[in-house]
Amino acid sequence: MEPKQSFYETQAKTIIRQLEKRRMEGIYCPTREDAVHTAMSLTAADTAVSFGGSMTLAETGILDALRQRNDIRLIDRSLAKTPEEVKQAYRDSFSTHTYFMSTNAITLDGQLVNVDGSGNRVAALIYGPDQVIVVAGMNKVAADTDDAIRRVHHIASPPNCIRLHKHTPCAATGICSECLGDDCICSQTVITRRSGIVGRIKVLLVGEELGY
Repeated sequence: MEPKQSFYETQAKTIIRQLEKRRMEGIYCPTREDAVHTAMSLTAADTAVSFGGSMTLAETGILDALRQRNDIRLIDRSLAKTPEEVKQAYRDSFSTHTYFMSTNAITLDGQLVNVDGSGNRVAALIYGPDQVIVVAGMNKVAADTDDAIRRVHHIASPPNCIRLHKHTPCAATGICSECLGDDCICSQTVITRRSGIVGRIKVLLVGEELGY
């Protein structure tokens, strides 16, 4: 095993112990292929499933795997044709059995840090779906919540704004300006320090660099 992969595995074990203290379940997946296998094994047949916007889910292949399954009812907002249908997909996601998402950052002591634009993703994380599966590459690890928020603003948000064709200062300069404009994607900051329901939140830590 290469030193970096060994480091990721060792660090993940530490984070998983901290997640357990916070009533969340952590699972280490050495590769994206392992993540897909684990994610599918946690997704029960004959249930409704949805997901939040995530480059990580796309890069791992989890989104493709979900779309290929014929034994689940997948709520996929990318198929919506009107703003009203998108809004309905957001609302329907709250009543699903399983909701997939990534996290903008995860701290060494097991806290999830997410910054959202519309808030649908963090809303589902907080309440609604019976099970939330969070998939995160080990590049998302931060020292603490302050470091995690800095990571979101300075590392994750600028490329996300470029990807989403947002007219924000960070998309133009690469530097966060704490903007409040119409295209700002940093509306809600949510720190998940504990799961209200034991085991509802499952975190798949993947030993690769994924997403932003």
